[in-house]
Amino acid sequence: MSSIRSAGSLARRSRRSTPSPRRPYLTLPLPVTQRALRCSAPFPAGRRGWSRSAGDFRWAAEIPKDGETKIVVDTLTQLFYVYRGDRLVGVSTISSGKKGRETPLGFWSVMLKKKLGYSRKYDNAPMPFMQMYDEKGIAFHAGPNPGYPASHGCVRLPLKFAEKLFGLTKMGTKVIIEG
Repeated sequence: MSSIRSAGSLARRSRRSTPSPRRPYLTLPLPVTQRALRCSAPFPAGRRGWSRSAGDFRWAAEIPKDGETKIVVDTLTQLFYVYRGDRLVGVSTISSGKKGRETPLGFWSVMLKKKLGYSRKYDNAPMPFMQMYDEKGIAFHAGPNPGYPASHGCVRLPLKFAEKLFGLTKMGTKVIIEG
């Protein structure tokens, strides 16, 4: 079986001598470290690189028209990666589920998209550019992004990032959440 590696899993793997037997992995060319993000061709590094402050995001200058869109969420680093084919095209900070309401890990697919969704559980709270991947209502959507886990389980994204992402994905887009 092939293996899945993302920024978080490779960084964690570098601290272990063997890969974690917890779940199977696919092979995707994902960034390994902050250095890889700064050196990645589609993302201009600037003088100091990408600061990763809360609410920060980057999109590639050109996004390929061909290829399947894939999403990788790393709850440990609070980062959201978007791939088109084998190419990293977007990265953003997130706010995932807080302690006691952690964002569920695993392999998912986008099952519902709404430009303006509303929470079924939390006072009908608005969820702009909502993309649900879990039958219980867990989704990624635009929302407050303090830079640390603060949601009730959803993955909150910066508004402009969520808006562009909404146009890149479709029903069935693969979502990998690890942490």
